[in-house]
Amino acid sequence: MTGDDAGAETRTDDIEYGVGDRPPLGESAVLGIQHYLTMVGANIAVPLILAEAMGMPTELWPQFIGTFFVVSGIATLAQTTFGNRYPIVQGAPFSMLAPALAIIAVVTAGGVAGQPDWQAALLQLQGAIIIAAIVQVAMGYFGLVGKLQRFLSPVVIAPTIALIGLALFDAGQITSPDQSWWLLALTLGLILLFSQYLDLKHKAFRLYPVILAIAISWIAAAALSAAGVIGIDHPGHVPLGDVTDTSLILPIAPFQWGMPEFTTAFVVGMFAGVLASIVESIGDYYAVANLTGAAAPSEKRINHGIGMEGLMNIFSGIMGTGGSTSYSENVGAIGLTGVASRYVVQIGALVMLVVGFIGYFGQLIATIPDPIIGGLFIAMFAQIVAVGIGNLRHVDLDSSRNVFVIGFALFIGLAIPEYMANFETTLAFRDAVGIEATIAPLVTADVITAIGLGAGIEAAATVVVDTVFIIGSTGMAIGGLAALLLDNTIPGTREERGLTELHQLTEDDEEFESFWDRWVSSDGERGQ
Repeated sequence: MTGDDAGAETRTDDIEYGVGDRPPLGESAVLGIQHYLTMVGANIAVPLILAEAMGMPTELWPQFIGTFFVVSGIATLAQTTFGNRYPIVQGAPFSMLAPALAIIAVVTAGGVAGQPDWQAALLQLQGAIIIAAIVQVAMGYFGLVGKLQRFLSPVVIAPTIALIGLALFDAGQITSPDQSWWLLALTLGLILLFSQYLDLKHKAFRLYPVILAIAISWIAAAALSAAGVIGIDHPGHVPLGDVTDTSLILPIAPFQWGMPEFTTAFVVGMFAGVLASIVESIGDYYAVANLTGAAAPSEKRINHGIGMEGLMNIFSGIMGTGGSTSYSENVGAIGLTGVASRYVVQIGALVMLVVGFIGYFGQLIATIPDPIIGGLFIAMFAQIVAVGIGNLRHVDLDSSRNVFVIGFALFIGLAIPEYMANFETTLAFRDAVGIEATIAPLVTADVITAIGLGAGIEAAATVVVDTVFIIGSTGMAIGGLAALLLDNTIPGTREERGLTELHQLTEDDEEFESFWDRWVSSDGERGQ
């Protein structure tokens, strides 16, 4: 295989279609839609959370949701063609949701003269994403992120990937007190039946377990809703009448909400979310390489992946969404379905790009009940947890330092976000920390007042507290950073930490061909 096929790919028995395979177009379209269905919960949840927090008029929600799908389609095409070329779907990140909600809370609390609160908040959000993403682009394409690779042993990678999956163990779609357990169990049971028990009986069960399970569960819930068995207040209710309650074609365009506005404090807060997103994405890169049997990503591939995510974050800011990053749900789908084809993901991205402009599509997707999404989450994220744990095969587990680092990272990666969940926004966290009272003696000191540094110190302290809240709210970020620090400071040999074996399994930079490399190569061949 060439670098174009995601490194030195050695296909495992569980992979039906490898990274470079191109199934028939019709089959690819269905498989691509299935990949997107695995992340529909997040790509619907993020815009709904933001729209509700901003107070956006409900008649604009379909356009807002549609924009997320359009951005997701374009970002996925860009990443799979010009970026790291892994078969990973791009979409709205939860890691950037905390700073986004903080920005919205601040703006809507005070308002901006001449604009509705929701529009002012969204324009500030767009500006913060654009500037933070410019820094992300520089970090990627100037090679800063890839330099971290030499410090990433399997002791760090394993808990980081596992925490990506564990982060949603308490998602509302799973643990809601008014959960419809029979609908969740039906969805989960069907996914397990098709992917684990009947996968050898027929190719359709192996390739389409997710789309089959969602379709059957949704039809059952819709039929019971139409018959009145499931009431409107039931979590499994399917509001079929809402599907046509929007425009057929949505007027999605750049700067559709207005020109972005820029505030330094918001940019710094959003950059903390971008950092958390980078940590999660690197974990996704290793996970997809692991699942597909490919070599671990090279420094060059990581740099191109993060750089392209930055460019697509800029694009998402221009379009007016909440950012873009690699989707872990899609990585889990590779493990369940055995479909790792980049071509399949690209076809699915094209479909999402087109249907994002169709209002009825967004409304139809929004009718999928939370219990169905919850069953899907359990199957998807359990797969990712297992992939993370699988990285420990390179590590000496008889080493007490390794056991301590892994256990510590996993524990605080779950515990600290749980603590941060006590505070709805960064504003509440600031109050709990007592930032104003803490820095008051310093800010009011005669020397500080004389040279006019009071406001600067207060702003810097606020940024630090907000960054702690945002990073601390992201399990894979806090756990990964803890593992990174401990693994590189506690004495241990390269063999003990798994670095020697991982280095042997990592692709060389020359194996990854960027779009520019392929362009130059094709020009050279034509010139001969």
